[in-house]
Amino acid sequence: MQNLLDPIPFSQFITALFVAILFLQSGLDKVFNFGDNLAWLTGHFSKTPFRGQVKFMLITITIAEVAAGVLALVGAGQIAMNGEKTFAMYGAQLAALDIAMLFFGQRIAKDYAGAASLVPYFILCIGEILLLTL
Repeated sequence: MQNLLDPIPFSQFITALFVAILFLQSGLDKVFNFGDNLAWLTGHFSKTPFRGQVKFMLITITIAEVAAGVLALVGAGQIAMNGEKTFAMYGAQLAALDIAMLFFGQRIAKDYAGAASLVPYFILCIGEILLLTL
């Protein structure tokens, strides 16, 4: 059992858990409210070169978000149990890629406020990746 009272393991555990919650909630919301998300995104991208790719993009980001969340959750469990960080690292890296994809989409759609709101999550993911190297 990992000593989660030490600051580094605790920080690694809690950031992995945070990323797991963030991406599982976001991804599962897309799964359970797929039609609503698709309708909103179709309008959001209606004046972009991606207007014909919205369903594919939504499926892609949904799979990536759920996968990142699951990897991060497994990683948090590994950190708590034995200090292993491999799955947490995979989750953080996929989460950073997810945020980059979302950021790209928001910029293409000229939703600059939406793109800006993703920056703290991206910083969190990069911080977790660096923290997991300790």
